[in-house]
Amino acid sequence: MSTPTPTRDTPTAPAHVPHRLSARRFTRHFLEMVVAMAVGMVALHPVWTLALDAVGAPWLMSNPYTGALVMATDMTVAMSAWMRVRGHRWRPIAEMGAAMYLPFLVLFVPLALGLIGEGALLLWGHVLMLPAMAAAMLLRPAEYASC
Repeated sequence: MSTPTPTRDTPTAPAHVPHRLSARRFTRHFLEMVVAMAVGMVALHPVWTLALDAVGAPWLMSNPYTGALVMATDMTVAMSAWMRVRGHRWRPIAEMGAAMYLPFLVLFVPLALGLIGEGALLLWGHVLMLPAMAAAMLLRPAEYASC
């Protein structure tokens, strides 16, 4: 006796299989995104340097405000690409992108008031990204702990 061939009307697997939430997967995913961000900074920084030199605006890289935004963009582009590879939808990618920019935007105020220097902006911007990312991930634990 032969096995019937599946058709559109006879599914071969259940439509939704619940995944077990895993702290290890959640942490691994977090670390993968941090690595992707570092790769983005290293790989895209020279592209910005060349492009800004070509248009006569190399000073934008040394300006603390635009420099921080360029760096956040480098990290966001690479991290977003990795998240798409991992199968994430656009909304969680946008939320994670916001986590890259928000610390810098908040720190622009004390920088403008002279309360912190450029080094502190970059240091604390990167440090605060990590809890901002974790917060974005905790908004959707199943999104990050089950893949």
